[in-house]
Amino acid sequence: MESLFSADRCEKLRDLNVVNLIVSSVIVVGMLISYLPQHFRIISRGTSEGISPYFILLGTTSATSAFANILLLPQSRQDVACCKELETLHCVAGLLGIAQLGVQWICFTFIFVLFLVFFRYNPAHDPDNEELGEEEDQPRWQTALLVASLTLLHGLAVILVTGILSTLAKDHLEIWANVLGVMAALLAAVQYVPQIWTTYHLKHVGSLSIPMMCIQTPGGFLFAASLFARLGLAGWSSWGIFVLTATMQGLLLYLAIYYEIQSRNGLVNSTIDSLPPSHLHANGFDDDTPGRYTSHPEHYANSPDHLQTILDRQDSDAAAETTPLLKPGGIGDPHRNFDTNRG
Repeated sequence: MESLFSADRCEKLRDLNVVNLIVSSVIVVGMLISYLPQHFRIISRGTSEGISPYFILLGTTSATSAFANILLLPQSRQDVACCKELETLHCVAGLLGIAQLGVQWICFTFIFVLFLVFFRYNPAHDPDNEELGEEEDQPRWQTALLVASLTLLHGLAVILVTGILSTLAKDHLEIWANVLGVMAALLAAVQYVPQIWTTYHLKHVGSLSIPMMCIQTPGGFLFAASLFARLGLAGWSSWGIFVLTATMQGLLLYLAIYYEIQSRNGLVNSTIDSLPPSHLHANGFDDDTPGRYTSHPEHYANSPDHLQTILDRQDSDAAAETTPLLKPGGIGDPHRNFDTNRG
């Protein structure tokens, strides 16, 4: 009976669906491209600040469970077995669903590696990020070590249990696959909770990549639809992960864009506020240099010494002035005797 199902599966793969092949290929390439901005942002900033270590832990373990899940599903195992009978193109088309989750697992694992390599638990040495807050707001190195240990232990446990079942109890592989699928879904469901909290707490995105989320949020729903078309309702434990993930990632994307806009507006306002005030002076020019006889030179002085310099310059200009109307202290020459009886 199993061989009959396998033969039917192989015949189905021979009937190549060009549209599904193109969509699946675009998803694989798009998924790879979507993670590149996150990799680049961490490397270019030289820090993984702003990325929650628990987000990394949950994301990596979820991706590992999802990849193991699809590898162990009966449909996937049949697709792999059919490659012995199919042409290369048909085999590749049949394995694109596995490749999609494999690319996601590789890319997120690389984020995990970058997080550890560029992890900083003391922001005092990061002059470009003075707004990060106090040191107690940043994760400690013990937290990073715990995340690394749990991630590696989870991966080893998945490999060990899969190996034992594959050798001694193959009939239980499908149950184990569903367990991994449920585990991946649960981890994915809460994966973005610590990152949403971290972003909300810091009020900025840090090393989190907005372009990555802009690509992945709609891509997650498209990916789920592609897996649903390939696996049907029986593959709910695979495509359901991405429905949950895309929804939570959309919420995180909203927060990230909101704080980024606020940050940019705050930068513009602080730049405007830092500009020196502009005044229209007695000389008619709109600049910050007081005219010869500005009535209130103290408005333009930055210090007592500066005020004294302005006053000294005005006294010097007044002494050299020959036009009576511009003499300080009144109109006209105070030393001149005006005869009102003269015509």
